[in-house]
Amino acid sequence: MNYFKGKNKKFSFRDLIYKALIFYRYGWELLSISCRETVSLITSLTLTNPGSTGKLMATFDFPIYKDDQVVKKEQDSILPLSNPISNWTRAPGKRRYKKLKNDYQTHLRDILPSSDYIRQYRKILSEVYRAGILSTEELARLHKDSTSAVMVIDDKLANQRSIDKLYSVKQAYAYLLTADTVHYRPNILRQCSLNEYLSPNLTYDARRTETAKEEILDNYSWANGIVLSGQKIIDRGEIVSRETYNILESLRKESIQRSESIGQKQLMLAGQILYVGIFILCFMLYLDLFRKKYYNRKGNLALLFTLIMFYCVVTAVMVTNNIFNVYIIPYAMLPVIIRVFLDSRTAFLTQVVTILICSICLRYPHEFILLQLTAGLVAIFSLRELSQRSQLFRTAILVILTYAAVYFAFELITENDLSKLNGSMYTYFVINGVLLLFTYPLLFLVEKTFGFTSNVTLVELSNINNSLLRRMSETVPGTFQHSMQVANLAAEAANRIGANSQLVRTGALYHDIGKMENPAFFTENQSGGVNPHKNLGYEQSAQVVIGHVTDGLKLAEKNNLPKVIKDFITTHHGRGKTKYFYISWKNEHPGEEPDNESFTYPGPKPFQQGASHPDDGGFRRGSLAQPARIYGREHQQPGRQDYRFAGGGRLFQGVPRHVQGHSNGKSRFQRKIENHLPHPHQLPGT
Repeated sequence: MNYFKGKNKKFSFRDLIYKALIFYRYGWELLSISCRETVSLITSLTLTNPGSTGKLMATFDFPIYKDDQVVKKEQDSILPLSNPISNWTRAPGKRRYKKLKNDYQTHLRDILPSSDYIRQYRKILSEVYRAGILSTEELARLHKDSTSAVMVIDDKLANQRSIDKLYSVKQAYAYLLTADTVHYRPNILRQCSLNEYLSPNLTYDARRTETAKEEILDNYSWANGIVLSGQKIIDRGEIVSRETYNILESLRKESIQRSESIGQKQLMLAGQILYVGIFILCFMLYLDLFRKKYYNRKGNLALLFTLIMFYCVVTAVMVTNNIFNVYIIPYAMLPVIIRVFLDSRTAFLTQVVTILICSICLRYPHEFILLQLTAGLVAIFSLRELSQRSQLFRTAILVILTYAAVYFAFELITENDLSKLNGSMYTYFVINGVLLLFTYPLLFLVEKTFGFTSNVTLVELSNINNSLLRRMSETVPGTFQHSMQVANLAAEAANRIGANSQLVRTGALYHDIGKMENPAFFTENQSGGVNPHKNLGYEQSAQVVIGHVTDGLKLAEKNNLPKVIKDFITTHHGRGKTKYFYISWKNEHPGEEPDNESFTYPGPKPFQQGASHPDDGGFRRGSLAQPARIYGREHQQPGRQDYRFAGGGRLFQGVPRHVQGHSNGKSRFQRKIENHLPHPHQLPGT
């Protein structure tokens, strides 16, 4: 209703830009964290381990790819069938023939006994060049690779030749010398430097050779079967055999190939942006409609979005890297933390948004959403206020039982064979509950990081053995008793209207700690009829009494009290006056106007904290510390402890109208308190 009452307020571009920046920042971070490749979700299964994620059906036709070891073995066996390719050229032979002819005319004629030698040499040289000459290094490499033949390309013709029939330069030289030792003496041939007429005419063609290998690999069959759409791949509880594992790997590879195209990636990205953006927008609209004050408190926004991003990060990392199982993550911790520091409605909605965003990382999101939302609801309902460790232990037990019951019901619906029930999931639920217990120590870290105050801290502060309260009981015992009475009254009033009684009680205990600086100036601490106010003027006395507010704030700062407790100290008198001194001054100075600020507390006025709905843990800070104000000579009769609860309006005296809730008459909260609050002497501890 507060939203609709204020809808006629002036539109603010500044607020719009601020919220747009929040949406962009957190929405983009969540998108980059949570929206992973969907193909990484396929295999949480390992060889020989039972499937634990339900029945898996093929949604499209895909081939069953061979195992990597099989592929390597088969390719290694077929690659040798691809012969190296060498180019045969005539140019080297022609040049050597011409050189031999010229050398014979110049000097070989004198060495050789007859022309038969030169004819025989040309015949053998022609034979060697027709067979093919390779460099010595190249032929050695072919032998090392166990290559049996090469493909020789002569212009556009190709023929296969065994490497045993090819020559290296060294082998060709030896063949020239020993081809016919009966008719031609080798010692004479050696004098002719026959190696000068030998040159490789076969050159290795690396490009054509690699092309030929690629053609063979292209014709290689990578699959040894096919899975049809709608075919069952694995059922819950089945053992993952080698064949099933290969099918799962094939499904993963095929999913990768299907998502590699630019069009597919653009569509996927658009869907992810739309999905995350819708939920972040809905969450921010909820905050704008029902929790607008959170936008003005940076700690609230930071806590909400930090928790959302943290759980999205953990879920994405575990799923992407196949780390254990996501059901061990204590998602119920998120609503518990938000419930402790903020309110139930925001806790549940944050849980819903987080679970829905995390679900896009999972292969079976409906099962995940069902389990986490029910567990979150139970956690919220079972832990309204956290002040004892036993409360969290009870919540953890209830969450474990909720997980187990809901999952068992889900299995009964989806499975028709009790032998296929997945027992390992119940182990995950127990681990989840154990991790949920770590919420208690984490609350301290959250308090210090985001500036909140939990009920656990309030309970610790309300312990009368606390150093500050113990000092108060020793230094100002009257004020200490007064604070105890006010705390009991205020806590009872808070209980009547459904407010945070623990916060009100703790604030009431500390609201008058400033009196420890000047204890004798307050009636409840005076004894023996000694009243130091008799030696002071009214303005001075008023300033001493007013000073207990600022002195209390200094003590609170010194002792590191939470801000909510400091607010009780500064607002418990609001902008009221020290009426006894104010009226006494006016009686002594008729017709004169006093300096009002000299008799007025610095304030501010008590203000409303939290929403008006009791479920929000709301309270009216300062206003509930108003009952039974006892401030020495502040009343008409100094020292009198005046408690009046009905009829005269003493309870809400000094409380602003906007805090009371209505401008005319009494609010329902005021009526509840005045009608049902007992006399202070009827309360325990007073």
